[in-house]
Amino acid sequence: MGNWFVNEGLSIFIILVWLGINAFLFVNSYLVYDVGPKYYYTRQILGSALAWARAPAACLNFNCLLILLPVCRNLLSFVRGSCACCKRSVRRPLDRNISFHILVAYMIALHTAIHTVAHLFNVEWFVTSHLQNTSSIQFVLSKIGDKPGENYLNPVRTNDTNPTEVAFTYLAGLTGVVITLALILMITSSTETIRRSYFEVFWYTHHLFVVFFIGLVIHGIRRIVRGQTDESLKTHNSTVCASLYAQWPTEGCPVPDFAGTPPMTWKWVVGPMFLYLCERIIRFWHSQQKVVITKVVTHPSKVIELQMKQKGFKMEVGQYISMQCPQVSSLEWHPFTLTSAPEEDHFSVHIRIVGDWTDGVFKAYGGDKKEFQEAWQLPKMAVDGPFGTASEDVFRYEVVMLVGAGIGVTPFASVLKSVWYKYCNNDTHLKLKKIYFYWLCRETHAFEWFTDLLLSLEAQMAEKNKTDFLSYNIYLTGGWDDAQAAHIHLHNTGNADVITGLKQKTHFGRPKWENEFKAIASNHPSTRIGVFLCGPESLGKALNKESISHSEADPRGVHFIFNKENF
Repeated sequence: MGNWFVNEGLSIFIILVWLGINAFLFVNSYLVYDVGPKYYYTRQILGSALAWARAPAACLNFNCLLILLPVCRNLLSFVRGSCACCKRSVRRPLDRNISFHILVAYMIALHTAIHTVAHLFNVEWFVTSHLQNTSSIQFVLSKIGDKPGENYLNPVRTNDTNPTEVAFTYLAGLTGVVITLALILMITSSTETIRRSYFEVFWYTHHLFVVFFIGLVIHGIRRIVRGQTDESLKTHNSTVCASLYAQWPTEGCPVPDFAGTPPMTWKWVVGPMFLYLCERIIRFWHSQQKVVITKVVTHPSKVIELQMKQKGFKMEVGQYISMQCPQVSSLEWHPFTLTSAPEEDHFSVHIRIVGDWTDGVFKAYGGDKKEFQEAWQLPKMAVDGPFGTASEDVFRYEVVMLVGAGIGVTPFASVLKSVWYKYCNNDTHLKLKKIYFYWLCRETHAFEWFTDLLLSLEAQMAEKNKTDFLSYNIYLTGGWDDAQAAHIHLHNTGNADVITGLKQKTHFGRPKWENEFKAIASNHPSTRIGVFLCGPESLGKALNKESISHSEADPRGVHFIFNKENF
């Protein structure tokens, strides 16, 4: 429980504060419109639907303020750098930026649904109030504004208007429809199935946020919701005068004066919109910096490696960049983890061919060609970043567990290279003493492109008599048949593994994480051990659970601190 609180305490606190602010804004706004004297006469027409429409609107303003901040990657990198001297638990919420972005989006969807349904009832009441009995207060209130010098309460001014006309011809109704449709398209296209199978659909549809925010800002300009003015409240007490509505104006009860509620949304979102605009300007500036492709390497398993140079480019281990290839798409940017080390004179990425964009990059850079290509003949590549991730904190621990699944091993290529450079150069500031590396793959071909690095590290560690520095475990979780299994069993008796060529033999099946954590805990008592994952959510849940269960309650005991790549 103690380790869970260390890992998740601040993140849970932030979520609770966020929920608390939402609850406060909802209740406070609801009471203002449900019992406040300013909207007494508005409630006579609309009933409780008025408060149910305005309360979620207040929450929408707050959440629309937050929704852009988690995706301002340059801002987050700046904050991460500013918190470099802070404890890991303080920086940990920054690794959850996308998760928080999704939570805020769901909250916006919830309040949009409540707001929309309530306003559908409001439109109905506004229209039908003209058709009430002429002696009813709803009819009298709806007729205010017909005479010179009067300000109306009911924005529907004729008996011939119907609710559909209000929804599609009034500015508030039209922008409301546009905002809601944009939100529905953005959320539905953000599902994991769409993002993985049709990334371009997600990418283009998500840019409807521009339409969403423009509609949001102008949604309340016409001031459809109206209440009694402050001056009118001084001369017209609704508590006394409401029962005398048939005699208005009378002595002490003049015709009430009304005014629209000023639009407030722009005040909430102008700051985040400005920050996001600055973010886009910085990204554009980065994208204009010249990138030189120095080397293109085609690896097995449909993986292409791009080695690049850019003036002023500085990176840390585990960081990622966003890349755009104008020849493939002039709008799409895709994130990729850097596989090079900061000590190298270039930066590199490994791209697995899994979709239209990656296939386009593969062909554009000659992955399907056998002949040599000159660097100047290669198409332009734009780069934005680098941006920070959880893997930057590897050097803050004496012992770490690195767990990669498939292509998710890429951030640890950077880590392993950099650690070894520091280790060989006798870096006195290097705190890290032991690495446990786990790599899980579904098929044998997936090992081929990364084993060169492991073979190199294995040879260098043997040469320097440092074989205990890195313990690596490779797991083949699928992709073999009976004949291949028999061949592996027959030939896997030598010094080198028959699949990878490494001295460490490949394991078949999935790791028994409970046993692994127990063994590492017994080898490193009274140690804070960093657990880093780049892989699927299901594996993350399993590792997080093991990290908590194998951490001791005693602050001086062993503690596993779980970290997951999330970008």
